[in-house]
Amino acid sequence: MTLRVLTLSTLFPDMTRPNFGIFVERQSRELASREGAEVTVIAPLGIPPWPLSRHTHYASLLRLPVEERWRDLTVYRPRFLSIPWIGDALHVASMTRAILPLVRRLHEKAPFDVIDASFFYPDGPVAQHLSRKLGIPYSVKARGADIHIWGRKPATRKAVLAAGKGAAGLLAVSEAMKRSMIALGMDGEKTRVHYTGVDLDRFAPQDRAAAKAHFGVTGPVILSVGALIPRKGQDLLIRAMPSLPTAILLLAGQGPEGAALERLAEELGVGDRVGLLGAVPHDHLPILYNAADVMALPSASEGMANAWIEAMACGTPIAITDVGGARELLIDAGGTPDGAEAATAPKGACPGSKAGILVERTSEAFADALGKMLVQTPDRVAIRKRAMRFTWAANGDALLDYLRGLAG
Repeated sequence: MTLRVLTLSTLFPDMTRPNFGIFVERQSRELASREGAEVTVIAPLGIPPWPLSRHTHYASLLRLPVEERWRDLTVYRPRFLSIPWIGDALHVASMTRAILPLVRRLHEKAPFDVIDASFFYPDGPVAQHLSRKLGIPYSVKARGADIHIWGRKPATRKAVLAAGKGAAGLLAVSEAMKRSMIALGMDGEKTRVHYTGVDLDRFAPQDRAAAKAHFGVTGPVILSVGALIPRKGQDLLIRAMPSLPTAILLLAGQGPEGAALERLAEELGVGDRVGLLGAVPHDHLPILYNAADVMALPSASEGMANAWIEAMACGTPIAITDVGGARELLIDAGGTPDGAEAATAPKGACPGSKAGILVERTSEAFADALGKMLVQTPDRVAIRKRAMRFTWAANGDALLDYLRGLAG
């Protein structure tokens, strides 16, 4: 019997933002590839009122097709009214009104069995409304910021908790995220950990010297992959650079902090050793990870960062803060921390055969840890082994089994 899934996601790529929500897209495609599963994606676009809608960013979104085949998925992109900065609490009602007629038409034509919401806000509360209207169960997946930020904001906390309470089941990207959900007031009994996947064929070790030559760099390379926003902490890495005189720092990602990070690098006299690469296409990331000697990410919060797993799949060690699923990633099956002294003493050096180190969220701690990691020879085979359990096949199988259970 075919399971018909309505995937609801405000995190989904499009022609103007090919890297946006790429892991939601990959998960949806994996599910759709399973025999007995049929997936329809609704990826609403928030558009502000005129004249803000004339801004280049929103104008490009308005030109996107309302319905299209995105790779092997049917994707609908209805528009809803979004008021930047002040309209958080209004998005649920606005989005529900905008997409309900479309959902009703699709459901009447071929009934859905379950709604799979890919993010807690506003996707979760909207899925709750749709569930009531259609009389079918829904699930919500927690990924990080949706719990750590939207789950704590006064304007959105109540809606997040209500969506969690009303869901037939919940997903978390890590055990740590599940604990955060429980602490927020959600039911741990109906929450399942659902790890992300990585394409182990593409994200694999390559010749490091050749990868460096591809980018025209030599010597130690530190890479950081993530949006240029305060929560990711790239400024801490730049502040560490004066203590790492032979290293180059490459920042892959875009965001509002880009100009400030460039100014900081110039002020500290390391501008010639800090490169802001902008948004790097996902297909180009493997060679970039291979060019790096360390991938560093001083995040204030995470769920289970894909950049951590991708770097390890390429045999590149990671220096990360003790947030989200970091300890799950750097602890082996026997329960021994990957570099026990690093887990208990953030400034300790991680042995070269290990996959990474947990670092205190200060520039001094990152300077110390990176300095020690850059003079070691990592065991790239052992590092990659840590990432081998994060496959898209396992992700898709687990999701199909879970959604079938919710749909009965």
